[in-house]
Amino acid sequence: MSAALQAVKQFRIRELAPILKADPKLSNARPKLLNPFLPHKNPDSGRWAPAKYSLRRQANLVKSARASGLLHLLPPGPKVPLKELETASASAPAAEAAEGAKWWTTAVEWQGEYKEKEVKGADVGNRLYAGRKRMFKGHKWERTLEKRTWKRKMLMRDMEERIERFKSTYRRKTPSPISPARAVSYSKLPF
Repeated sequence: MSAALQAVKQFRIRELAPILKADPKLSNARPKLLNPFLPHKNPDSGRWAPAKYSLRRQANLVKSARASGLLHLLPPGPKVPLKELETASASAPAAEAAEGAKWWTTAVEWQGEYKEKEVKGADVGNRLYAGRKRMFKGHKWERTLEKRTWKRKMLMRDMEERIERFKSTYRRKTPSPISPARAVSYSKLPF
């Protein structure tokens, strides 16, 4: 028996054993169980109890169930989309009939309803910025990039004229290679 099948079997036995031990007649009927993947409200105290299985354990169980083809035996929850469970349960009866029904594969009515949340932009693949007008803060160089590139383009647009103007204006102040060097106390650069 593979490890994936063993994990799903242990989950089902752990959930079904207390009910079937209490009343063996229920093995033929469809027992009602609290969904261990969802939080539930205690009727006596009115407080919410967390899910019996953490999201990490749920994800591992779902992986195991997919690998062994027993996804239809898991209850609906955050890690198993309802659509996927329905398709798995539709293809499951043929596999169960061929394998021979075991007591831990009996149908269970899971109490508790999981409502899938609609996430904006999930269908497009951009959940982070969906519905936002601006990007998040970002780095300083990212925020100032547009202004700097605009300034650079503007300066480079008429750079040839500026170079020409500089060369013609400051030509008289360039030292001659023949005459002796003199001390210059200015440095006027146009940029």
